[in-house]
Amino acid sequence: MKFSSKEDVEAPIDFVFAQVSDFASLERSALRRGAEVQRVDDLTSAGAGMAWDAAFEFRGKRRQTRLELVEYDAPNAMNFLSTSQALTADVAVELVALSRKRTRLQMTIDLKPQNLSARLLVQSLKLARGSIKRKFDKRMVGFARDIEQRHARSA
Repeated sequence: MKFSSKEDVEAPIDFVFAQVSDFASLERSALRRGAEVQRVDDLTSAGAGMAWDAAFEFRGKRRQTRLELVEYDAPNAMNFLSTSQALTADVAVELVALSRKRTRLQMTIDLKPQNLSARLLVQSLKLARGSIKRKFDKRMVGFARDIEQRHARSA
């Protein structure tokens, strides 16, 4: 099951990539939302091979996952692989420079169930696809506006 969203951001591609690859800030954001996040690699700079263990509540159940950065192509793309006991997810973040001061941010999440209970979870997500897509798009719009505000403050 795939979810995809794209949003245009009024900021240069290098700035947008710096924001979407600010992993310390993203970790803090996840912690504020109630997730437990711990980085498990020992890399000193951003790049493929970075990994995190995360635990969070979803649909009334505690979920644990390992998130690994498998591709890091600054300033164009990042690909992550999330693996848990029941589900894998490929997460692609792509950036395209529309002009010197405008960037298209696209995120695609592809969920793949690994067992029967995960298939049931994914099936229930398919039934709620419209509302999930609206929430996903709303979150992307908010993230894009935050990036624009940070860019305006830094200019």
